[in-house]
Amino acid sequence: MQEKRRAVVTGLGVVSPIGSTVARYWDRLVAGRSGIAPITRFDTTDFSVKFGGEVEGFDPLDYMDKKEIRRSDLYTQYALGAATQAMHDSRLDAGRLDPNRFGCIIGSGIGGLSTSQMNQERLVSRGPGSVSPFTIPMFIANMASGQVAIRFGACGINYAPVSACASGAHGIGEALRTIQRGECDALITGGAEACVVRFAVASFSKMGALSKNNDDPEGASRPFDLGRNGFVLSEGAAIIILEERERALARGAHIYAEIAGYGATCDAYHITMPHPEGRAAIHAIRLALNDGGLAPEDVGYVNAHGTSTPLNDKTESLAIREVFGDHARKLAVSSNKSVTGHLLGAAGALEIVATSLTLERGVIPPTINYTTPDPECDLDYVPNQARERRVDAAVSNSLGFGGHNVALAVRRHTEN
Repeated sequence: MQEKRRAVVTGLGVVSPIGSTVARYWDRLVAGRSGIAPITRFDTTDFSVKFGGEVEGFDPLDYMDKKEIRRSDLYTQYALGAATQAMHDSRLDAGRLDPNRFGCIIGSGIGGLSTSQMNQERLVSRGPGSVSPFTIPMFIANMASGQVAIRFGACGINYAPVSACASGAHGIGEALRTIQRGECDALITGGAEACVVRFAVASFSKMGALSKNNDDPEGASRPFDLGRNGFVLSEGAAIIILEERERALARGAHIYAEIAGYGATCDAYHITMPHPEGRAAIHAIRLALNDGGLAPEDVGYVNAHGTSTPLNDKTESLAIREVFGDHARKLAVSSNKSVTGHLLGAAGALEIVATSLTLERGVIPPTINYTTPDPECDLDYVPNQARERRVDAAVSNSLGFGGHNVALAVRRHTEN
């Protein structure tokens, strides 16, 4: 039986509420400096939620010309920015790749929501003639993946997983599978989202999913804390270059980490609530560990989905305890969303960037705003301060509306 091909991370790119370069993002994440603030993009006077995670420091003109910008939704602009950073970071020469073995899988939970909102308003107020002819290619959820592939000549597998908050993690997991199967040598993969718009804020708020802590936006996202009361809506993109390991070694690439295993399941239970026993989430983590050849005791860190909602955090803690048993007490567990808010379809990819850097640099980002322990969330959540610790293997969880569960097992890269 042929040995399974391995996949490593050789490039990173980030557009986020705490910075739109990898260096800026990592520095603020480790420092625990929140990116949550009052919304500036639209008037929130009549909204019950008035804050979110708007992207910091991103100028689309750094990555696209004015015509491209006019014809691209903001989520695609974010994806192109992050992908350009990741390609530059990887020093991957697309011209030396077989284009048919160079793929692109970029997930998005919703796609071009601002384009959809704007053109529906035009339709209602000014009639059908006012709708942009670019509306469809701007708002469909696969266009970020399509545009990035066009930019870099990636003619291999290309699509966009759409699985709510698990979309970006699904993209990376499926990219791993593509390399394992021998179908591609390298992929641009991750997630992108641009949903800090009136329609999304109103809709998520109406369903009771968002924190309404308007008096303290920076303290609103508080995963695993007893006082948590909803997630914080954010946006951005995160892209990694995933490359077949032997190829990466042969060209002398810098390797951040290895994506070793992938597990994907569904609760098949409820449209928004996780299964109270976490059965499918438990199975996803076990699948990822098995795929990566890892025992529970090999794992030192869990990058949690950690949304700051009462049900998610309790259920995810239960799942971690069930998978890791007594070893769960030795794990460091933290939620990046305490700092960044929830980037929906881009969240899992952004958290893989953080997990890869944790493995490479030996620093675990904190869960900020953790002040009051919850008896039902009783693990070590790395409260409020980053922690220096060597981590050889980690798991990153992503759990989405619809019951979608993804776990990615990530291993510190060694020459063996």
